[in-house]
Amino acid sequence: MRILNLVAFILLVIGGINWLLVGLFGFDLVAWAFGASIISSIIYVIIGLSALWLIFSAIRAHRISFVD
Repeated sequence: MRILNLVAFILLVIGGINWLLVGLFGFDLVAWAFGASIISSIIYVIIGLSALWLIFSAIRAHRISFVD
């Protein structure tokens, strides 16, 4: 699990940096590196899944309950 969390964290950081570049300069690093192809779409999905994984891991680890 630790390795999966680390990989998810690294992917989330890459995604965050990509959005920073898009917001500041209009430069999409992922599309630049892989072209506007299905590979870019797959990378975006993997980054999104990484974010969801980390959210659910944090909820599970801290036993956060949104319902009383």
